[in-house]
Amino acid sequence: MSQAFSHQVHFPSPDHTRRFAENLSTRLRKGDVILLQGGIGAGKTHFARSLIQALQVRTGQIEDVPSPTFTLVQTYDLSPAEVWHADLYRLTHPDEVEELGLTQAFQEAICLVEWPDRLGDLWPDKALLVYFTPVAEDGHEDHRVITFEGDADTWRTRVLKSVPA
Repeated sequence: MSQAFSHQVHFPSPDHTRRFAENLSTRLRKGDVILLQGGIGAGKTHFARSLIQALQVRTGQIEDVPSPTFTLVQTYDLSPAEVWHADLYRLTHPDEVEELGLTQAFQEAICLVEWPDRLGDLWPDKALLVYFTPVAEDGHEDHRVITFEGDADTWRTRVLKSVPA
């Protein structure tokens, strides 16, 4: 059985968060699930948008990356796999997750899931939890402490190599 991995990083700006997401995007593969947790305005959508845009640039398939707040799921046909960006904020029961086809996408796509607490028992075992905590520092509101938790064999190296210098 694999060990759990936990790592915390201070990102002093949205640009640092973007660079981390871009770096991590190069290390993702089919079946990876990233669960984005934090309050409204914590940086979840910024992270997801940055990661998706980095994949788009590499595949030459540039398109708008809107927040899926109202559509619940946005999909992108990218390489190395289709990308699903889900915002589960408006869901009221885990059964709705299955109706969206998200549990199947966990196996067949790269999934970025905002508000993963709505998954209930459907939380994937090998998912990476990325927890965003805004921190007001030196009069700046855009600092973030980001905590990463997941399966060590799956995520430790990929996360640590993605942190910008």
